[in-house]
Amino acid sequence: MELPAGHGAQVFPIGSSTGFVGDAFSMDSLEFMRWAAVRYDDDRFILVVLFTLMGSQKPGGLIEATHEDVAQHLGYSRSHISRAFNVLEGDGALRKVQKGLYQLNPAASLRGGLREPAKGEKRRSRPSLGDRVEQLDLLREIIDDPDAPEAFRAMAAPGARLEVRKGSDGEGKATS
Repeated sequence: MELPAGHGAQVFPIGSSTGFVGDAFSMDSLEFMRWAAVRYDDDRFILVVLFTLMGSQKPGGLIEATHEDVAQHLGYSRSHISRAFNVLEGDGALRKVQKGLYQLNPAASLRGGLREPAKGEKRRSRPSLGDRVEQLDLLREIIDDPDAPEAFRAMAAPGARLEVRKGSDGEGKATS
């Protein structure tokens, strides 16, 4: 590879490209995983839906699926999936971007890598490449988005803590 005088280059493997089952991975908050285990202990079906969504992410944490798509994948009714989505949205772990497009909170779970910009969206890098997902940029966008649900913004906030008291009924929200 030839570079112009005075220029350097760095070559590195894309983290989501090799070495993982299915050649993809997500970064998951350890605190979020411990919190979710307690929060959804009484209703483990929500964990099943959450894990399915975590495994369905595209780079940037986006999930292109309707409730019906997830219901068919898991073999449950759409109403069961809708209830789980409502709980996850209420807790700030998930938000609906538009019909059939959801986003997991990148402070909780994020699939990195390169993403293709949406139609009409400007690329941040060279035209031949997708845009590299930057978690901190995503979190700032969420915090600055007046349309983002409050619980979703609270979980994305710097220093957010997930609290569930031992012996509680599992109710817990993000606090900052």
